[in-house]
Amino acid sequence: MPDIIQLLPDNIANQIAAGEVIQRPASAVKELMENAVDAGATEIKLVVTDAGKNLIQVIDNGKGMSETDARMSFERHATSKISNIEDLFKIKTMGFRGEALASIAAVAQVELKTRKADEELGTCLEIENSVVKKQEPCGTSPGTNICMKNLFFNVPARRNFLKSNAAEMRHIIDEFIRVAMAFPQIFFSLTGNGQEVFHLEAGSLKQRILQILGTSYTSKLVNVNENTDYLNVYGFVGKPETAKKTRGDQYFFVNNRFIKSAYLNHAVTNAFNEMVARDSFPMYVLFIDLDPAQLDINVHPTKQEIKFEDEKIVYAFVQAAVKHALAQFSIAPSLDFSLNADIQQMEAVSKPVSEERIESITSSNLFKTFTQKNQAHKIEGTNRSELRNWKDFYEPLTQQLPSDLETITGNENTNGKLEYTGYSLLKEEPKLRLLSDTVLTQLHQTYIVTPTPLGFLLVHQQQAHERVLYERYSQAIHGKHMPAQQSLFPSTIQLSVSDSVLMNELLPDLKVLGYLIEPFGNNTFVVQGTPADILEGNEKMAIELLLEQYKHFSNDIKFSKREKLVRCVAKQQAIKSGKVLSQKEMTVLVEELFDCETPNVTPNGSPTYLEFKADYLERMFGK
Repeated sequence: MPDIIQLLPDNIANQIAAGEVIQRPASAVKELMENAVDAGATEIKLVVTDAGKNLIQVIDNGKGMSETDARMSFERHATSKISNIEDLFKIKTMGFRGEALASIAAVAQVELKTRKADEELGTCLEIENSVVKKQEPCGTSPGTNICMKNLFFNVPARRNFLKSNAAEMRHIIDEFIRVAMAFPQIFFSLTGNGQEVFHLEAGSLKQRILQILGTSYTSKLVNVNENTDYLNVYGFVGKPETAKKTRGDQYFFVNNRFIKSAYLNHAVTNAFNEMVARDSFPMYVLFIDLDPAQLDINVHPTKQEIKFEDEKIVYAFVQAAVKHALAQFSIAPSLDFSLNADIQQMEAVSKPVSEERIESITSSNLFKTFTQKNQAHKIEGTNRSELRNWKDFYEPLTQQLPSDLETITGNENTNGKLEYTGYSLLKEEPKLRLLSDTVLTQLHQTYIVTPTPLGFLLVHQQQAHERVLYERYSQAIHGKHMPAQQSLFPSTIQLSVSDSVLMNELLPDLKVLGYLIEPFGNNTFVVQGTPADILEGNEKMAIELLLEQYKHFSNDIKFSKREKLVRCVAKQQAIKSGKVLSQKEMTVLVEELFDCETPNVTPNGSPTYLEFKADYLERMFGK
């Protein structure tokens, strides 16, 4: 038998490696920008065409490379960052594994121009499918100019899996922001399809945050700065009122490297405990500086997941730093140790305990279970236990079956009666209908009590309306457009760059749902009309909330773009708990709910109503 194991050719090995490192255009953007930072650049320009599918170009004014270094940089595992195994545990640079350029050259057509400041001529390289097509001297500015064209041109299956240009551009913007946020002392710019998207002048960290996240945070940032012998924590957190429904504006950097860590996020969230709503997330941009020997960054190809030697210490320091910052700026609630005078007037304080009271307490079963030896788990027996008839569940059913059940099997027993041993599925239940002349009742401005022939329903007004709107908009998105209410005075809305890209992607579908929104340039949009359910003057807040909710769904691949949008609009426009409803409004809402195809649950599976039947109510009262 001939030998069957053989070495892979370099180009195939590089393509396999590229599958881990270069998953989409944004992956290449991250690697090329990090290389520019490592080169000591003070200006980094990113140019993309067709969301990076046709062109990704990074221009920097760093130290550049010699001819030999330029050629070697495209070899696998070629790096200037590591010379021995000890270097792997004290890494302070962004790149170090030497796979990025080799991976990029395996799946794209690459042109590199680079020159060191002390050399007259630079080097020009053209590489395609890991093969060097051209290498010659050239005139170029000091630094490096690298172009990556036609990503995945030789792997068409991978190219077919790329998302729309708008979706891929959002990923590129995310990676750009993560690098630009970590290095505020460097100038960054991003140009997409000939239009400048970002122009970030070098400055302080606070200036960079405002440049990227918007000037709305100007007076809403709290400085965090804690220095210890083990690590330093610094950066900014947003005041509680800046908390959003999504995790969008949350950035953690360890030694200037962006990381994702649910554990450290929990530390920050805990520091905001009781200050933000449970379903909201605080904004933060936090940096952790510690000895590289205390962490391992080589656990994931994208280097966004790292391991700490002692993550509990890091957790404690981060939580304490954020709590301290909030307390310093009088944001965290303070404890009042002064005794309330009303407490002194309470009977438990003012009156002594009587002998009768002591005897009553000590003779109770609860007291005995906690004081007598070996009684901690004692449970008093009771004749009223509902479990005493548990054996009845195993007895065959001999009585007449309800008319809405169909039998699977039936046998005559010794008494001549038909004994049923199984049932098929229930027949389709008739649709719920409101009783004539029904008077509905609203409880706690949240629930609607609806009588039925067999008892009553407790309808949750917000979740019921969400189901009604979801089915209405689902029909609209696949058929007839929803009517829009024209605004007498159109309002303008200013969005961040990433939200602006998302808005442009959603505009056609939003128009179907009754939103008339037009781009006005420079990340500004004019709201000409909205669905009739939105109150005039609330348009801006409604659209901002809609975008936040859409981003909340963005990582859920089981939903299409239109499905996410319909769910978000239904959730955003549903009447909220706390709204007082008239008799007519309650009647219309309940009737529309009963007309739905799936009236009993919201789109995400929460119940819209609970049913209380008469026999259940009688059992509750012991009858």
